[in-house]
Amino acid sequence: MKKLGLATALLLAMTGAQAYQVEVQGQSEYIDNTVNDKNFTGAVQGTYYFKNVDSSKGPLAEAAFLNQASNASIAYNYGEYDVDGIADKTVHTIGAKAEAYVPTKVVPVYASASYSNTITDNKAAGVADDHGDRYALEVGALAAPNFLVAVGYTSAANQFALDAFNIMSNGIVKAAGETKTLGEDQDAITARAKYVGAIDGTNMAVGFESGIVYGDATAYQFKTDLYLNPKLSTGVSYAASSFVGTPDSAWGANVNYFITPAVAVGANYVYANAEGAKNDTQTVGVNAKFRF
Repeated sequence: MKKLGLATALLLAMTGAQAYQVEVQGQSEYIDNTVNDKNFTGAVQGTYYFKNVDSSKGPLAEAAFLNQASNASIAYNYGEYDVDGIADKTVHTIGAKAEAYVPTKVVPVYASASYSNTITDNKAAGVADDHGDRYALEVGALAAPNFLVAVGYTSAANQFALDAFNIMSNGIVKAAGETKTLGEDQDAITARAKYVGAIDGTNMAVGFESGIVYGDATAYQFKTDLYLNPKLSTGVSYAASSFVGTPDSAWGANVNYFITPAVAVGANYVYANAEGAKNDTQTVGVNAKFRF
């Protein structure tokens, strides 16, 4: 009977489960830039929600946000970067993050805290290894239904220090550009806004998200997704930085599909343009999510 119960639970998780408390996602990106085309990344993230997340209403991809689901996450990213005669390194980034939504008599309040640690293993002769920490805090509120506004503070050591969760959300090119922008000042103010809403008279929905990192230099990004139905979405994104050591702008496109309410796959593409430098970059990525 125990085996039957376990098999039934697994079947429900893989086919029609409408509520979940754990999400595991993985992704990999192939990196092709002007000076090399043999680089790649791999990443995984696990998230535990303190209460069951109801995924029966709205886009499946945004179930946690629509439910204002408090959670805790851990993430790991691995990257290879090898340019003949210039660089040869492996980068490891681990991170931990907590998000909380707290109801009040006025509006729901939001808060988050995260920590990431990046270890750069430089294999080229005479180049020292690097080790950097990064911290971030955010506070905000849902000013309207499904509309979050938040401000925060982020701090990084002068060593290279990626945000593990930015990699998972936006890809390695945008995460690295934002990190280099921050590295100019090491401390920065952040702000972001996010909205998800239904399109009246249809089972479609639309989502928007924008963010800015402001220090000595400034980085910002914008992305939007069209949910053609609760399972299928497509989107575009744009990011830019005023720091001359990064690509000036990056455009992206993505598509994601939930095979079942508990299993999703997706693909994304990013093109980053570097004016006056030989480091234009393209990435192609794939990802998958499992919920139970």
